[in-house]
Amino acid sequence: MIDISISATIRAAWPEVQLSCLLCTVRNEVRNEALWNLIRDESKAIRSQLPLESISQVAAIAASRSAYRTLGKDPARYRLSAEALMRRIVKGGELYQINNVVDLVNFASLTSGFSIGGYDAARIEGPLVLDIGIENEPYEAIGRGELNVGFLPVLRDSKGAFGSPTSDSVRTSVTLETSQFLMVFFGFGAFDELERACNHAGEYLQKYAMAQNLQKLVIQ
Repeated sequence: MIDISISATIRAAWPEVQLSCLLCTVRNEVRNEALWNLIRDESKAIRSQLPLESISQVAAIAASRSAYRTLGKDPARYRLSAEALMRRIVKGGELYQINNVVDLVNFASLTSGFSIGGYDAARIEGPLVLDIGIENEPYEAIGRGELNVGFLPVLRDSKGAFGSPTSDSVRTSVTLETSQFLMVFFGFGAFDELERACNHAGEYLQKYAMAQNLQKLVIQ
């Protein structure tokens, strides 16, 4: 398993912080029809049951929003990825279809309310640490360009920040060539639900991405 830790700085600011991680080898493909049918069904259920104004009250999202405010970041402006996914679905949109591994990450986030990072583990260098972002720290977010990660929770390796609960970075993005995969659940509360969501994600990885050598690590 990759060496992952949580910095004393973010622990001091928000003691209720935990990471649940899955590391495995995967078989990536453009689209998995069975997974996409599952995503469609779940999207319909969420759309019919969850009012837009209630999304911020989902336990995992509410805890994460509180952590953002405590760290000094506006959760309405730098929206959590899980919240953004739910809002898109409730407003009548669909998830972007990327590849089966990224689609699976989005599905797990949509069904749990936890923001989840999905990374090509071969592109990560050195030990990882969850810390607080620094103003003007370089960070090219997927689909949105340079992201101001100052005061955001960020994952760093020896080359710098590459992951956050708002958006993953281009540097460690999952492509069709990805075989070594790291999935990180960002937990700022609702920890009983976090364990269950991570266990389900492991099952999804095995079923829809042919995951092998699956390892689980909880950092708290």
